[in-house]
Amino acid sequence: MALHKLFSHFISRLGPGLLYAGAAVGVSHLVQSTQAGGMFGFELIIAIIIIHLIKYPFFEFGPRYTAATGQHILHGYLRLGKWAIWLYLLLSISTMFIVQAAITVVTAGLITNIFGLEGLGGHDPQIVAFIISSILLLFALILLVSGRYKLLDKLMKIIILVLAVTSIAAVIMLLFDNPGHHKSATVFFSFSDTVHLIFLATFLGWMPAPLDLSVWHSIWAKSKNESEGKLTSMQDTLFDFRVGYIGTAFLAICFLLLGALVMYGSNIPFAAGGAAFAGQLIDMYQQALGQWAYPIVAIAALATMFSTTLTVLDAFPRSISAASALIFPQKSLLNNEKTYLIWLLIIITGTLFILFFYLASMRDLVKIATVVSFVAAPIFAVLNMQAVFSKNMPDQYRPGKLMWIWCWLGVVTLSGCSITYLLLL
Repeated sequence: MALHKLFSHFISRLGPGLLYAGAAVGVSHLVQSTQAGGMFGFELIIAIIIIHLIKYPFFEFGPRYTAATGQHILHGYLRLGKWAIWLYLLLSISTMFIVQAAITVVTAGLITNIFGLEGLGGHDPQIVAFIISSILLLFALILLVSGRYKLLDKLMKIIILVLAVTSIAAVIMLLFDNPGHHKSATVFFSFSDTVHLIFLATFLGWMPAPLDLSVWHSIWAKSKNESEGKLTSMQDTLFDFRVGYIGTAFLAICFLLLGALVMYGSNIPFAAGGAAFAGQLIDMYQQALGQWAYPIVAIAALATMFSTTLTVLDAFPRSISAASALIFPQKSLLNNEKTYLIWLLIIITGTLFILFFYLASMRDLVKIATVVSFVAAPIFAVLNMQAVFSKNMPDQYRPGKLMWIWCWLGVVTLSGCSITYLLLL
């Protein structure tokens, strides 16, 4: 009973941190981490750990700012000048259609594979993917507009828990079943190989997520405070964030291990199509756990990607609405919900446009979006630093000198990587 109470207390303290995890655990984990393991074995585990350490302060600063001030971090951006808000809007709008399209098409691929909808009605696979993506976005729109998305928030704890348990079990079973499989492979990551470097940039651009997700996290934290009618303590806020952040790192490593243990050295290429790749992913779990695991894994993977689709579809228009309200306070004060709905429809329309005309080039578009995220990372890092180390932050909640040094090391590293990558293009 005491253990049950302890677990219940632990779960009750989780909130926006799991929304963060739900948004982060998507394409970067199920697709890119798995492919990283399949291509290079265990080598890029260290890259996952390093990028989480580098980005940690900048992701933490979103919820920290809200816990300290009661406002979301875009208010901190505004104190730097309206140019900072305009820059945030520019970076968000430049990638939101591609990001949403990439997430939606992976989710559609899972649906296609799980329910056996390949070649539906004799249609081309790309047409099938577009139809399912359209239905998926329509369903998501209904959920968001009707407010029933709150139900998914409550289910997020179960979704992440099931995915974590099945992933850990699959990795353990594979390690015991086939411990020497990866030794037969001869492909190793090389910094002198431009193709490898481009893959690393796309991999780390969305690992664990683009840095603008720190703004979303801050907005979700503010919304939680408003719904509960109280300001969440700094201790509970950081606990919630760290559980989500460490959890995303752990799951990224699990997916990389799955790819390494099943695909590395097998000479089996990753499928290009969303449905085919989804089949490969679920087969990895079945190979490790057995046929009985199929329904559990299928539900967990689909629920994870669907939650990511919904979370991101909600976050872009919500953050853009919040930014617009700061730039045009006299016009947006009474129309924030209307602005949200307009941007929600805009992002759905733009996503469908990309899926209809550029679905065949989706892999290249994802590379573009992840590289933009990679290059933009130091910009968001500096903006978050300026907001949290400003005089507006209460002294007791302003990070110390050690964090300040950590931040500048991160900014220098991210900037150096971005400049180096741009020079290689």
